[in-house]
Amino acid sequence: QVRLEESGGGLVQPGGSLRLSCTASGTMYPLTVMGWYRQAPGKERELVGTITEDGSTNYGASLKGRFTISGDSAKKAVYLQMNSLKSEDAATYYCYGYKKSWPPTDYWGQGTQVTIST
Repeated sequence: QVRLEESGGGLVQPGGSLRLSCTASGTMYPLTVMGWYRQAPGKERELVGTITEDGSTNYGASLKGRFTISGDSAKKAVYLQMNSLKSEDAATYYCYGYKKSWPPTDYWGQGTQVTIST
């Protein structure tokens, strides 16, 4: 059973930085895609960004430039560096994983809270 475990959430001031980490366990092989989604209260879950096994990245609209995704296939891990944080970045951030090999499967972490406040 694949599990995704996030860490690194917390309270940060506007303009500050935060780094989230996520590690996959229960799999011998790296996941095909790993990444991050976020969901703020009253809003739909939205894409933050993803990274493939070969390092290709994809970002949600308007986040590239402030947010950077990186991965470590050997560690089956994905990281999210968030800079210049704004109040609208406050949300629960979910780690996402996708396994292409049969059967194709999506995986989700439990979520880590990011709070922006002075």
